Amino acid sequence: MSEQIKHECGIAMLRLRKDPQYYLDKYKSPLYAPNKLYVLMQKQINRGQDGAGVANIKINTKPGTRYISRYRSIEPQAVNYIFDKIHKKYKKAKKHGGDAALTNAEYLKENIAFSGEVWLGHLRYGTHGENSIETCHPFLKQNNWRSRNLVMAGNFNMTNVEELFSRLVELGQHPKEKTDTVTVMEKIGHFLDEENQRIFDKYKQDFSNEQITAFIEDELDVARILRRSCRDFDGGYAMAGLIGNGSSFVVRDPSGIRPAYYYADDEIVVVASEKPAIKSAFNIDYKEIKEIQPGHALVINKDGSYGEFEIMPAREKKSCSFERIYFSRGTDPDIYRERKALGRALIPQVLQAIDFDLKNTVFSYIPNTAETAFLGMIEGLEDYLSAKRREVLLEGKPHLEDLEDLLSFRPRVEKLVSKDVKLRTFITNDSDRDAMVANVYDTTYEVVRSGIDTLVVIDDSIVRGTTLEKSILTTLDRLNPKRIIIVSSAPQIRFPDCYGIDMSKMREFIAFRATLALIKERKMNFLMDEILEKCQSNQNTSNNFVKLLYEPFTDQEISDKIAEIITTDQIQAEVKVIYQTADNLHKCIPDHLGDWYFTGNFPTSGGMRVVNRAFVNFMEGKAVRAY
Repeated sequence: MSEQIKHECGIAMLRLRKDPQYYLDKYKSPLYAPNKLYVLMQKQINRGQDGAGVANIKINTKPGTRYISRYRSIEPQAVNYIFDKIHKKYKKAKKHGGDAALTNAEYLKENIAFSGEVWLGHLRYGTHGENSIETCHPFLKQNNWRSRNLVMAGNFNMTNVEELFSRLVELGQHPKEKTDTVTVMEKIGHFLDEENQRIFDKYKQDFSNEQITAFIEDELDVARILRRSCRDFDGGYAMAGLIGNGSSFVVRDPSGIRPAYYYADDEIVVVASEKPAIKSAFNIDYKEIKEIQPGHALVINKDGSYGEFEIMPAREKKSCSFERIYFSRGTDPDIYRERKALGRALIPQVLQAIDFDLKNTVFSYIPNTAETAFLGMIEGLEDYLSAKRREVLLEGKPHLEDLEDLLSFRPRVEKLVSKDVKLRTFITNDSDRDAMVANVYDTTYEVVRSGIDTLVVIDDSIVRGTTLEKSILTTLDRLNPKRIIIVSSAPQIRFPDCYGIDMSKMREFIAFRATLALIKERKMNFLMDEILEKCQSNQNTSNNFVKLLYEPFTDQEISDKIAEIITTDQIQAEVKVIYQTADNLHKCIPDHLGDWYFTGNFPTSGGMRVVNRAFVNFMEGKAVRAY
C-alpha cells in the first residue's frame, strides 16, 4: 500500500500445559516459553510498531510471592527491548545460582520474574491518541485476591464507548478514562468480581475464607463472565485476558471482524492474530491451526484444560477483507492465493483500458505488498494469451498478428517503481515540500518507449490519493509514457472504518472527494442536505444514509473523476484509474466478506451510526473522529 495507514494490533498468547520442569528437561533451556512468544510477536511486527507489551503469570505461587510480571515499551524496537530485559532476569539467576539454577523450575519460579506458565504479548498500532507507556497493552487490574486480578490486551475498537461508560457509572463505578480499552477492562473486571462473589456465597456457610479462595480459583466460570460482559459490546474485537489464578481466554466478536487463531497439543495452547506466526514458532502444518469462531471464546482453565465456548450468538461472518488484501502477512497460503486471485480478476478491465494493445504496454507494481496481486495479474495475462493462441491454432480463428509473434509474445514486465531512501520533508514551504515528496519514489529509466508505451501499475488500494498525486504519478511521468493506468486490487474506499483501521474521516478518501466533485458539477448539492437531514433526524438508526451519496454515479464515473483529481497540471501522460469490483472481491476472498469500507454494509448497528455521524462531522466542518 503506497499510502500507509495504521490498522489492527496483534496479540499472542501462550499457555504451558505441563509442569515447568518438563520444558527444562525436554528443551534444555529455561527460555522455552519466552523464546516462543518472542517469535510469535516478531512474526507479527507488521501489526504494530508504536509499542509492545508482555505479561506473565505464575500459577500456584505461595503468598508473599510476586506472581504477575509485566513489561511495556514504546522504544523503536520495543519487542527486542522487552525480551532483552526478560533475558537479563535469567542471566541474573545464573549469576546468583549458577548453572544449576537454570535447570530448576521451582527455583526460577520462586526467584525470577517472567518464569510462569501463562504468557500474553501485544503489538500496538495506535490509531488515535497519544503514544505513551500508559496506552500500551497489556493493561492490569490488580487486587489482593489472586482470582480477581485481570490482565488484558486486545485488537479492538468499540463503536459504543459512551454507552459502555454509562453502564459502568450506573453500576456505581468511577472510570478514570472514557476509552474503549478502559471501559472494556472494567466491564469484564466487574463480572469477574461478581463471579468470585457467587462462588464465595456458595461456600461461605461451610468453609473458611482460605478454603473458599482455593474453590474459587478452581471453579471460576470464565465463559459465564464473558457472556455477561460482552453482551453490550458493539465493535470488532479479539480480546485476550489472563486471570490471576492462571485461567486465560481469547474472545472474538460475533461477526468475526478481528482475527484470532490457535493451536493446541499436550504441551501448549497458543493464540495469535495470524496463522504464519504460529506456523513459524512451532513448525506445524497449517491444517492444525484453528480459527476461533465468531462470537466464541477460547478458554484455558487453571488446570490447563481448554475449550471453545459460545459467548454471543454468531452473526453472518464479516471478517475484515483488508486483512487479506494488505494487513496480514502474505506468507499465509490462503492469503497468498487470494491476493493472486485479486490481481487475476482485474484482467478484463485492464485489457479494455489498454485497448487490448499488449505490445505497447508495460506492467509493473508499487512495492512491496502489491507484488502478489501483480503476479496474479501477470498469470491472468498469460492465460488470456494462451486462450488467444488456442483460438488461432485449434479453432482456426482469424488474427492480425504474425503467427511467430503470436507464439513467442510475452507480457512486458518491469519493476518501474521503487521506494527510495526516507527523505525528510520538514521544509515548510508547500511547493518545496511537494518537490521533496515527489522524490520519495524512484523509477527505472530507459525501459519505456517515449510517447508510445502505456504503463499499467498495480497497488493494493488507493485510499487518499495523495501519494499518487504528489509522488508516484510524477515519478512515472518522467518516463514520458503515452498513458498511465493505476490499478487498485481493492475496491473504492468510500466509508470510514470504526473497527480498528485508522480510516475515520470521510474527507480523506479520494472516492468521497471525487463524488463531491461530481455532485458539484451536476448541481446536486440538494442531495448533501437531504442526507444531512436524515443523519441528524435518525441518530439511532441502523441505516447507512451516506450510501445515498454514491447512488447517482457509476463506479466508472467516480474512478474517472479520481483520475482527474490526481492528475496535476505537470503530468503530460493520460491517466486512468481502475478499481476492483466488490463482486470480484467476494469471489476472490469468499470466506472473509467484511467490506463495509467499500460498500457501506457495516456488520453492527454501531457501525451504521458511526458512518452517519462521520458525514455530519464533515458537513459541520468538524475534523474529528466519529467514534
